[in-house]
Amino acid sequence: MIRITEKKSEIILKVKKLFKNVELPEYALNTDLGFDIRANETVTIPVSEQRTIKTGLAIEIPEGHVGLIRDRAGVITKMGLHTAAGTFDPAYRGEVSIVLVNYGEHDVEVEKGMRIAQMIILPIARAKLKEVKELSSTERGERGFSSTGFKEVVKELKKLKS
Repeated sequence: MIRITEKKSEIILKVKKLFKNVELPEYALNTDLGFDIRANETVTIPVSEQRTIKTGLAIEIPEGHVGLIRDRAGVITKMGLHTAAGTFDPAYRGEVSIVLVNYGEHDVEVEKGMRIAQMIILPIARAKLKEVKELSSTERGERGFSSTGFKEVVKELKKLKS
């Protein structure tokens, strides 16, 4: 059997430190999809509130790509902090800031230098938008949330508990 492997192209991500003491983002492991971003300030986030945390970095996203901010698993599970926004377009050249929401039961202090989020760089396709009178039909159709079997799973779990 002949296997054809495609060589992955590497992109260069330009990162500018806005202050000398800022740490560059980094991938914790070679297999990680997202690189960790650190806070450049200490901020307390009260319960059920959000704060925008400065990183001290500006990142040049390559044309044809997007930078998406995602949660770090430990930050959400141990501290109750969730990223609320984060789509960085190729034209943006300002400071990367991370919006965090405290879903926990206690105020949380984000310390300067703490890894608070991760950014994933993905290639994008720009779509042409076309208004139509009808959409093609599918098996799912207009059924929304929990329409692909979640209700059945809950029903079966309730049976097991009985």
